[in-house]
Amino acid sequence: MGSGKVTSSEHLDWQGRHVTVAGLGVSGIPAAKALHARGAHVTVVNDGDDARAREQAAALEALGITVRLGDGATLPEGAELVVTAPGWKPDKPLFTAAREAGLEIWGDVELAWRLRGPVAAPWLAITGTNGKTTTTQMLASILKAAGLRTAAVGNIGVSLLDAVLGDEQYDVLAVELSSYQLHWAPSLRAHSAAVLNLAPDHLDWHGSMEAYAADKGRIYEGNRVACVYNVADKATEDLVREADVEEGCRAIGFTLGTPGPSQLGVVEGILVDRAFVEDRHKNAQELAEVSDVNPPAPHNIANALAAAALARAFGVPARAVRDGLRDFTPDAHRISHVADVDSVAYVDDSKATNTHAAQASLAAYESIVWIAGGLAKGATFDELVAKSAKRLRGVVLIGQDRALIREALARHAPEVPVVDLDRTDTGAMPAAVQEASRLAVAGDTVLLAPACASMDMFANYNKRGEAFAEAVRGLAGAGA
Repeated sequence: MGSGKVTSSEHLDWQGRHVTVAGLGVSGIPAAKALHARGAHVTVVNDGDDARAREQAAALEALGITVRLGDGATLPEGAELVVTAPGWKPDKPLFTAAREAGLEIWGDVELAWRLRGPVAAPWLAITGTNGKTTTTQMLASILKAAGLRTAAVGNIGVSLLDAVLGDEQYDVLAVELSSYQLHWAPSLRAHSAAVLNLAPDHLDWHGSMEAYAADKGRIYEGNRVACVYNVADKATEDLVREADVEEGCRAIGFTLGTPGPSQLGVVEGILVDRAFVEDRHKNAQELAEVSDVNPPAPHNIANALAAAALARAFGVPARAVRDGLRDFTPDAHRISHVADVDSVAYVDDSKATNTHAAQASLAAYESIVWIAGGLAKGATFDELVAKSAKRLRGVVLIGQDRALIREALARHAPEVPVVDLDRTDTGAMPAAVQEASRLAVAGDTVLLAPACASMDMFANYNKRGEAFAEAVRGLAGAGA
């Protein structure tokens, strides 16, 4: 590689190059170590300077990596490339300085893509506002059922760098990608990719819905075999139309209805493929039964169809789709059945941290006592309440921004009983469950689908879900 800034070519010679890594943490530390191991002069910059950051810095400095704490704004002298943690906003002064200096800015996904070996496993990539993790895990389960060496990686918790640089050999990777990661991944070219859905989210980071959608759409750029979109969400199909893909790459839709040619869908309780079959205008391939999907809620069936479409694009046989879906167990706090108490089902969907996710959850049940509230993150609730009103037996509100939901309920579901707990302490959850049990009758579902983030009351959505499950178990014990 010649002198000057790092170029866009793959499989670079890093020896002696000056690279700035922005941010410590799950992506920054592996990136710094990987670049240092290849001979680069690495400087890590980090806004924070707390005890944990100092501990992480000391470990990197012991390797010979330079770390600057408390100053993530200034571009180090001599920098030739910036590699950033995905969450750093594009308008940070560090990036402004980098662009003015003519430097490229890569995220951890871009770096992993560039550091792949010459016979690297292809990527099947997934993004969307909701359902990414579940769909990626479903896809990995299907690929494993087909006998392929694979892993669910990316935004899902397993570092892509570890996957592409580790000793384990993969046939294919199931890759979850966030809008942040896609923003910083200009040269990513997947085998096939899916955008599950699009709804307003992270707009403070992206600046607008248009910018958010454009970053999601990057996942289709350069796809070789299939661009998978949601027939019910026209914005995802629009992104396919706008993408520059390799010749022969196909647009493949998934739908909860009867599929047309080049689509996967549902016919009389059967998941069917009319995309990857001979003479798709006349023929369809049965893949699995709706009952093979866990749980068989509508939005989760859509996730399964998207995963199946990507697997089929990779040549996976129909039997493996069925076996992989049967083998799949969803993560906790994702529309998870906790218990039945007095013929009332209690379901934990604490992961429903925005209105789009909550709407999908509410659509899965006929008669609901809804526990909602938390940090709204700028969201409005009128559309959610209007679409779900006919399903609501009652509502219990907790959390900092519960008034926004209460006001939407007054406008669009004034006849629905509402209990406003006026609490933001963690002890509110047992009270919320108790109130919900009083509103519910046999056959109802008490559903924790907060439509809000959890940090006003809990460390994260996992802790919120655990508090709900513990309260339900207490209720079951009291009724025993």
